[in-house]
Amino acid sequence: MSDNKNNPQNDTKSDLETRLADAKATAESLLNKRKAVVVSEENVVDVATTRSGVDIVLWLIAIVALISSTLISTYLPRYWAPATESITQLLITAGLVLLAVICLAFTHQGRAFNVLLKDAGIELRRVTWPTKNETFKYTWQVIVVMIIVGFIVWLLDNLFNYLLGFILH
Repeated sequence: MSDNKNNPQNDTKSDLETRLADAKATAESLLNKRKAVVVSEENVVDVATTRSGVDIVLWLIAIVALISSTLISTYLPRYWAPATESITQLLITAGLVLLAVICLAFTHQGRAFNVLLKDAGIELRRVTWPTKNETFKYTWQVIVVMIIVGFIVWLLDNLFNYLLGFILH
């Protein structure tokens, strides 16, 4: 029998097995990276429908801050002299809106919205965008179809106007 170590066919086979193992390891690491970037495991609906006492307080603070921000220019100058300046009113309004956004961000619904935004970003990375030529081609197709449909609607409108005028006179 021949020696297996000196057989060139076994060396090639061993090399192919090594390459195959490397390819499998690379594919597995890529899949693991993809799993890390997969849409979040939190169910947005479950998070958004969760209620707590803290959420109610935060919602109330946010609502009061937003309503107050709309009333700044009308009522605050009566009680606080520096509020007569537009820049002061603008800064106070911006501060109240910012307070409302921060309060809403800490509610369960705010966290669900944050998860939704992350998931949307992940999905946008998966989108296959059209090439420049495809965009140009499809844009012209849409324009031509719009012109044809517009012409058909114009013809139908004139036809119905003529028929209605004929019936009424």
